[in-house]
Amino acid sequence: MIDKKALGSRTAKGGFANEKAICDKFNNWKSDEDAQEWLKIMGYDLTKIKELYAYQIPYRSKKKDLNALKLSDDKLNEISKYKKTDVRIRIIICVESLIKFENLSLKKANSDANFNQVDKRKVDEYQKMWNFDDEISKWLKLFTGELNPKDCGMNKLKERGRVLISEMPDEVKRKIINFFLTNKSKIVSDILKGRGELSASWMLVTKYDKNENTTTWTLKDINSAIKFFGYGEVLVSPRGSLYIGRITMQRKGGTPDPQKLQFKIKPCDLFNYDEGK
Repeated sequence: MIDKKALGSRTAKGGFANEKAICDKFNNWKSDEDAQEWLKIMGYDLTKIKELYAYQIPYRSKKKDLNALKLSDDKLNEISKYKKTDVRIRIIICVESLIKFENLSLKKANSDANFNQVDKRKVDEYQKMWNFDDEISKWLKLFTGELNPKDCGMNKLKERGRVLISEMPDEVKRKIINFFLTNKSKIVSDILKGRGELSASWMLVTKYDKNENTTTWTLKDINSAIKFFGYGEVLVSPRGSLYIGRITMQRKGGTPDPQKLQFKIKPCDLFNYDEGK
């Protein structure tokens, strides 16, 4: 039996911190040691793999992309809206020609930068997904700047054009915190795993060191990643955003989409994964 605790992370020579390179490694699994390790972590006996194909999932999946991956197209909009998969692997195992699919979410970071946006949408989209009420929606739109604070009689603010969560009335802050705390499991799952046929089953974090020309990686099943990044309290951050465990909710800012709500993680923290936390 494979001891998964003895696997899980490694440093390799060269850079492969992008979707195409990961696909290439899987497609060359017979000679690629990293791909062999990934397959072992997934629980596969390498001697029983008959065929393996890895495909890159486009950021905006079109009908022809889904058809090429042999996915149903009747739920195209839903699949595109909730997908979290960057690489999809089709594995044919010798035992009775069993066919399995594995969906990977790839998170990459340089050694000097460890932030990754995992989801961003308009507040209205999140309201449809999570069913919070109109009061929370209003204040989150004030937070992102989608609504103008001046139109709501709020003028003395730290940042022009939006209201920090720390500046909201106490009862509103409590309501927002309570909502995200009560629904934390669902919210964290949606922004990390997604829903439907292209929801992620694994998270692969790669960290490239340009000085050493090495890539360090760690591969965890998605439920472990959800448990890790969702671990912790829901509270207002020092900068007036919201911490949801190890996830930060903030406004997008910049261009494009300056008035969207976004969720960010520090993917390299997953290298410190502890099954107990």
